[in-house]
Amino acid sequence: MRSIRTVAATGLVAALALTATACGSSDDKAGGASESTASQGTDKGKDQGSGGIELPADLADRLKEHGIDVDQWKDGGWKDWDKDKWLREAKDFVNPVIEGLWKPERMQSAKEPNKTITAKDALNDQGVTDPEPAPVRAEPEKTPYHKNAAPVGKVFFDSPEGSMVCSGTVVKDPRNPGKSNLVWTAGHCVHAGTGGGWYRNIAFVPSYNDLGKSEAELSTAAPQEIAPYGQYWADWVATSNEWIAEGASSGGAGAPYDYAVLHVKPQQGTKSLEETVGAALDVDFSTPSVPSVSSMGAWGYPAAPPFNGLQMNKCLDKPGRLTVDPSEPTMYRIGCTMTGGSSGGGWFRVLNGKTVLVSNTSIGPAQNTWLAGPQLGTGAEQLFDMMSEKYGSQ
Repeated sequence: MRSIRTVAATGLVAALALTATACGSSDDKAGGASESTASQGTDKGKDQGSGGIELPADLADRLKEHGIDVDQWKDGGWKDWDKDKWLREAKDFVNPVIEGLWKPERMQSAKEPNKTITAKDALNDQGVTDPEPAPVRAEPEKTPYHKNAAPVGKVFFDSPEGSMVCSGTVVKDPRNPGKSNLVWTAGHCVHAGTGGGWYRNIAFVPSYNDLGKSEAELSTAAPQEIAPYGQYWADWVATSNEWIAEGASSGGAGAPYDYAVLHVKPQQGTKSLEETVGAALDVDFSTPSVPSVSSMGAWGYPAAPPFNGLQMNKCLDKPGRLTVDPSEPTMYRIGCTMTGGSSGGGWFRVLNGKTVLVSNTSIGPAQNTWLAGPQLGTGAEQLFDMMSEKYGSQ
C-alpha cells in the first residue's frame, strides 16, 4: 500500500492516530453486498469545448437521442427537469462542462441535500443496532486545508430544488498510480434514487475555501483562495444499482448502498487530480468489524445551520452499528454534529500507520447528533474496480 504525500496527509493521520491505536481489519463481511453496479459515461473523443475542455465525441448525439440539444443545454436547457427528460438509467448519464457556471457566489449559495432518518427507521432491528452514540461536536479543520486535509473537497451539483452541495474525497486509482482522477462521495449526491434521475453539472472543488474564510471575507477573496486547485467536472459517474432502485431523500431506504465514484477532468489544463492536489487516499474494502476499530473520523463541509458550508469540519468517535433493514448490510455509526452538506464526505481510519477511506457520510437524524455510513464491501469494490479499469486512464 503506497503512502500519500506527508505534507497533505499529516492532518488526517495525526488526528486519527490520537485515538486509533488498535485499528485492524477483520474477515467479517457485510451481508447482502451488491453484485452489480451502475456506471455512466461516454467514450472519450477529441472535440474541444471552450477553454480547451476535452469533451466526449458522441456527447451531442447522446443528448439528441433524448431530445436535448447540447448548445441549448449549455445555454440553460439543463434547467428543464421534465420527468420525461430527466435521465435516470445508468447508461444515460451526461455532464457536459459549462465553463463559468460554478462561480464563487453560486458555490456559496448551494444548499445541502435532504437526507435524514427518523428514530423509527433506525430501530427496525435492535439485534444489530448498537445504542445511539453521544453527540460529538464537530471541530473545524486546521487551515490551510491543502496542508492538513488535501484529499477532501466539495461536490457541487444541480437538482430540481436548485444548486446543491456535498463533500467528497480524492482516492487512489490502483491502475494509475500517482495520477488518479477518482473522487469518492455518496450516491445521493449524484442520483435522486427511486424518485428521479441523474443530477446535473456535477463538479468537485478540492480544498474549497482553503483558508477557512468567513462569508464576508470570501466576497473579496482571490480565486485561488476559494478554489486553490480549480474545478474538476465529472465526465463519468458510478453508483450502485441498489441506490438507483431504492434510494430516497428521507428515511433509510438505499442507505447501505449509498456510495458513488466520480471520474473527473480539470476545467482548465490536463494534469490529473492527484498530481494537482498532491494527495489521495486508499479505499479499504475489508469492512472491518466494529469491535476491531477504536476510532473513525468523518470529514466534510456541513452546510445546514448552525453551519454555512464554508468551512471544513471533522468528527472522531468509536464506531457503532446501525441496521435500517435486516435484509441489508449493517452501517457504521458515529456521534457527530455535522449537518447536511457533509454528505458524501469520507470516513477515515488508520490502518498499518496509513489513513484510508472506509466509508462515507450517508444519513443522520434531524437532530444532527450522529452520522451513519455504508460498509464498503464486495459491491463497492466491484464498482470502484470497474471505474478504475474502464475510465481511470482517460
